[in-house]
Amino acid sequence: MKSAHTKLCCVIGNPVEHSLSPQMHNAAYKALGLDFTYLAFAPTDLEAALKGLLSIGTTGISVTIPFKEEILKYVGEIDQAVEIIGSANTLLNKNSTWYAHNSDWIGAIAAIKEKTELKERQAIVLGSGGVARAIAYGLKKEGALVYVVARNNVKGPKLVRDLSLAGYFEKNDDLLKRSDIIINATPLGMKPNESQSPVEKNLLTKHHIVFDCVYTPKKTKLLEDALDVRASVVYGYKMLLYQGVEQFKLFTGHKAPIEIMEKALVSALSINN
Repeated sequence: MKSAHTKLCCVIGNPVEHSLSPQMHNAAYKALGLDFTYLAFAPTDLEAALKGLLSIGTTGISVTIPFKEEILKYVGEIDQAVEIIGSANTLLNKNSTWYAHNSDWIGAIAAIKEKTELKERQAIVLGSGGVARAIAYGLKKEGALVYVVARNNVKGPKLVRDLSLAGYFEKNDDLLKRSDIIINATPLGMKPNESQSPVEKNLLTKHHIVFDCVYTPKKTKLLEDALDVRASVVYGYKMLLYQGVEQFKLFTGHKAPIEIMEKALVSALSINN
């Protein structure tokens, strides 16, 4: 039963109605018997919302689109990864100030490493936004050779320069074919554009590991095509799971019940897909 002692955590974004984080975190609190609750909010005034959540003693915040970069204006401290990536998806209340973390890169790397080690593997990151930056940071940290393929010829080269990556291309089919890992860090394939894929099927082979950050639908067009050619696939919900696991540890100080969180996430996905 919730009480005056219950600790509050939440996700903020706009829109946020689609978020599956409340189901995942609340299932974990219940499993461990923790007096926490996790809600979702869609603030219209980000600065006011953060001040309000801090004033009522909120323990932690998950941050999603479109606030991951803007939120840095209103925090007290940032960790090294946030400084390099330029965005945060996690805020922790430390001594009545917001401390910014980024667990997106941790979630992505944990998901990919279920399939392969990353050291000296050649990886293509499709996209140049905040998610692409976070994943590219993690890949470089793990010793992968990272190329960025993106339409934005300003943000793409900047990402490569900022993180000292291997190179940038607007399009490079030969590079895609030769690479070990292909990662879609764009919204292409997300509902309502399920029929679209950022990679032509004929460029995919059984030697690829294909990771799509899109998790709705669970099996995107890109992943369907990859499975058809017998490539290994990494589902987008795995990144959501593992970044949530990291947040759970930060918010509660407890080891996350990963199987419980994954079960809640997959159940919510099956209802929403």
